[in-house]
Amino acid sequence: MLFSNALIGLREGLEAALVISILVAFLVRTDRRAALPLVWTGVAVAIGLSVAAGALLTFTAASLSFEQQEAFGGFASIVAVALVTGMIFWMRRTARTLAGQLRAKLDEALDIGPVAVIAVAFLAVAREGLETALFFFSSVQAAGGGTLEPLLGFLIGIAVAVALAWLLYLGAAKVNLSKFFTVTGVLLVFVAAGVLAYGVHDLQEAAILPGLNTLAFDVSDYVPADSWYGALLKGILNFSPRTTVLEAVVWSGYVLVVLSLFLAPQRKRIQETAQ
Repeated sequence: MLFSNALIGLREGLEAALVISILVAFLVRTDRRAALPLVWTGVAVAIGLSVAAGALLTFTAASLSFEQQEAFGGFASIVAVALVTGMIFWMRRTARTLAGQLRAKLDEALDIGPVAVIAVAFLAVAREGLETALFFFSSVQAAGGGTLEPLLGFLIGIAVAVALAWLLYLGAAKVNLSKFFTVTGVLLVFVAAGVLAYGVHDLQEAAILPGLNTLAFDVSDYVPADSWYGALLKGILNFSPRTTVLEAVVWSGYVLVVLSLFLAPQRKRIQETAQ
């Protein structure tokens, strides 16, 4: 759980931190420092909303029966995977033009008024925050409670992301962000596939999906869940020694389809538009 959550925290945290650094740098370079408190207000509201969303999910799940908890957790995992998948492709598509888009929106918001500036900062950060909250909830559910690994992993990833973004802002570090987001995108596909399979298992536990006792394989004798390598596979890929046929099909199908689309060459839409 530590590695996969650190990866999510790093990826989501770096996206949010880069967005903030772009907005701050634009205001500093255009001598509009007076608007900086407005940007930080929007960021603070977005963070507060994300924390509140995570708490709401946790408290809601705690008040449900076992079957309801499994159903709630299963659907939450599927939604989290959908959001993370969309984020992976969105960043792949807009990474090169993101800075220009944010500067244009902020410039327009400055002409409208303070509320518009706060809204731009809020909307720029809130999506990553809500995705992180939902994925964090799914990770806690997958861990089964009683462990701080999901929280520790997220905090480590976010801390590294903030430090890296600060170094990039200062010009003290040079990172090929295109390659960074490609590599982390590939890793996230496998992490998301594990979360999706776990969500399917939850729905099977809740008797919403069939096949709970129809196993694709059972390697619990060779990969005990309490062994170090079992814990490692569980933490990185959400691997279960007892995997149902439906879980295996969903995991394989997701990886095959999403990874193929993600690694496919992007079309040169700029040239097509110019024509």
